[in-house]
Amino acid sequence: MSDDRPAWAQRLTAERNARGWSQSDVVKALRAHAPKPLPSQPHLVRQWKRWEAGEHTPSAYYQSLIAAALGTVTRALFPEPGHRDGAAEVSAVSGMETLEIIQRLHSSDLDAPTLEALRITVDRLCSEYAYLPGEQLLSEGREWLQRLANLRSQRLTLSQHREVINLAGWLALLVGCVENDLGDRRSFEATRQAALSLGSEAENADVLGWAHEMRAWSCLTRGDYRGVIVAARTGTDIAPHRSVAVQLAAQEAKAWARIGDRRQTEVALDRGRKLLEGQDHPDNLDHHFVVDPSKFDFYAMDCYRTLGEDALAEALAHEVIRAGTDFDGTERSPMRIAEARITLGVTAVHSGDLDGALAYGRQALTSQRQSLPSLLMVSRELTSALREQHENEAATQIYLGQLHDLAVAAPQA
Repeated sequence: MSDDRPAWAQRLTAERNARGWSQSDVVKALRAHAPKPLPSQPHLVRQWKRWEAGEHTPSAYYQSLIAAALGTVTRALFPEPGHRDGAAEVSAVSGMETLEIIQRLHSSDLDAPTLEALRITVDRLCSEYAYLPGEQLLSEGREWLQRLANLRSQRLTLSQHREVINLAGWLALLVGCVENDLGDRRSFEATRQAALSLGSEAENADVLGWAHEMRAWSCLTRGDYRGVIVAARTGTDIAPHRSVAVQLAAQEAKAWARIGDRRQTEVALDRGRKLLEGQDHPDNLDHHFVVDPSKFDFYAMDCYRTLGEDALAEALAHEVIRAGTDFDGTERSPMRIAEARITLGVTAVHSGDLDGALAYGRQALTSQRQSLPSLLMVSRELTSALREQHENEAATQIYLGQLHDLAVAAPQA
């Protein structure tokens, strides 16, 4: 039977059930997060039932209380539309196509429309990270990074020079991320160091913070969990109130979860949640270096899976897949969705559903856009669960062979 309720109403039910709460329990949780007295218990329980039924949308005040009670952020539960077409913006703002931008870069002077077109081009590339094939994005990113580097030898004003350095810093971050996705750790670290240098020259705390976040990410996939915590805290000290601080808190939470410290995991997640809740809603949800609200569910999913909280991890995995898929089935966030499927595979193993676990595991390996270090890291959790309970099954051995082939094919540099 289909569920015609709004997605947010379905999620209220799923999140409550995952915690084993009654409707009375969840209302008590609302009270614990409320800064002022709320109406009577019977009244709020009736109201909650109407919310779960999708009959009424909660007010902004109650939306934030519900998000806090469920350990997420308001715009993850009640999303706002936000999408920009970078290519269209280039044309609309400057009237230039890519070829004309390149031709203008070879001129002796850099005018304002060309610089604006460059900014939007960098923004477009960062917004294509989630779905553009890695090799293609890497090639384009390196080409534009070289063009920006060549600009430094031209006649630039002080403000133009600063903007070029800023743009080069963002592109270096993007190129480094894709290099890491493709398993090229040596190039990744060199590019990350370049981003650090550019961020320092431009005095750009955001670029510096993301460069340290990349270090934390790399440490996480290599099993250096103390290194994650050090990198995350270093980046947070540099950019404590910026969007990157949310992701740094998430990386720290993931590390604590793998260390096995539930309390520190929750502390880090809650710090990130509060930071994100206090920030403006992003204009461009597709930009890789913007922490969109739905990404917080992805962070929490990883932590709860690692801690063995299967019900919560499964509920969040379904939400990650739903939020990352368009109405026509197109996957806007294939890398997040792949990890969500691995999560569902892990919970399926734990519930005794071997066929379901293997189906999720195989599906996670088929995406054309992958982050190999992250995919292999979370897949090892599914591998461990399969070996513990179903190692002698022929289907298990086939899946383990597929995963082994993927790991062997990844560059080891």
